[in-house]
Amino acid sequence: MLSVVRALTAAALLLPAPAVDEPIREQQQWVLDALNVEQAWTVTKGAGVTVAVIDSGVDAEVRELRGRVTLGPDMNSASVERKVEPGRHGTAMAALVAGSGAGDGLIGVAPESRILSLPVAVTDDLPADSLDPLEEPEETTLESPLARALRYAANHGAKVVTMSIGSYGPVKSEREAVSYALSKGVVLVAAAGNDGQTDYAKDKGTSYWSFPAGYPGVIGVAAVDKQGRPAAFSSDNLSVLVAAPGVDVPVVKRTGGYEPAKGTSPAGALVAGVAALIKSRHPALPPEQVAQALIAGARGRPAAGYDDKTGFGVVDAGAALNAAANLAGVRSEVAAPENLHFGEGKDAPPPSRPGPDPWRLWLYGGGVLVALVTFSGAIIVLNQRKG
Repeated sequence: MLSVVRALTAAALLLPAPAVDEPIREQQQWVLDALNVEQAWTVTKGAGVTVAVIDSGVDAEVRELRGRVTLGPDMNSASVERKVEPGRHGTAMAALVAGSGAGDGLIGVAPESRILSLPVAVTDDLPADSLDPLEEPEETTLESPLARALRYAANHGAKVVTMSIGSYGPVKSEREAVSYALSKGVVLVAAAGNDGQTDYAKDKGTSYWSFPAGYPGVIGVAAVDKQGRPAAFSSDNLSVLVAAPGVDVPVVKRTGGYEPAKGTSPAGALVAGVAALIKSRHPALPPEQVAQALIAGARGRPAAGYDDKTGFGVVDAGAALNAAANLAGVRSEVAAPENLHFGEGKDAPPPSRPGPDPWRLWLYGGGVLVALVTFSGAIIVLNQRKG
């Protein structure tokens, strides 16, 4: 595995700062509209759900997150404890998920959810093609920081995990940790990557896979612009399940204020917020059905039904909640009444008592007796004739 874990929103991808006199809510309104979040808020705002942010550390003192962040341990080492400084990227992603909107500030998709910050070492996206995706991965038996973070999240109450990070090449410990988290009912969401314009993508007609988005069971998210068109930088491959806004998305700055960003990072964090809304309303819904609800409610579905640029379409929070309600109803109707077995047919007769059947024994014994009497009579008659 490449040692570089990339944050999938980069300094190089940040746009010019917005006008200071434009309120942040107006700046982000197009994002909320694109995801149909306000309709979903009439049902739930994510209360009762903890979303784990596996990224750089989250700044718990940011106004929109104050009082609602649990700081987990440093995931980079299983044995060495150290203080982790808050990061620009992780803080921005956390606010997209759970920003409270306090003081007319930025509001997240699930503003009543909580954040569990699980820091891993990340670097800003490097220039296109600065890393070779075909480089042989390093074999290791050690648990990776991502694997460690996934298991920690699953064991400490997280219902959703957002991972706006990526590296090339699958890792055994991470595959196992993904399976473990899914078995615990945790919804896993990851940015698909920003490799859509690399030389590899241009040459092959598809982007090299980024992980964790590429692991089975993880909801891979691509980026679209304000018009719902696939972003040119967004990775296009079969890890993409759905899409969300990823161009000119306002995010929180640790140092104060806001800045717009582009990348699959904000797209992934926004979809994690929608997943939190679903888990808040339907806590027992398993990860695969949360993914199914996101697919069923998606808008702008490609003509063929699916493509590797936007997956099954752009996530619609309101429609996804409706789809989740239907799926939850289906689950409750699956169990059949106790007196029915595979439909309304008659029950099979009860099994016969083990051992000899008394009726058959009497019938057999009677038959033998009749045969003996008949045989004896025939002998007597023959003897009389002979005499």
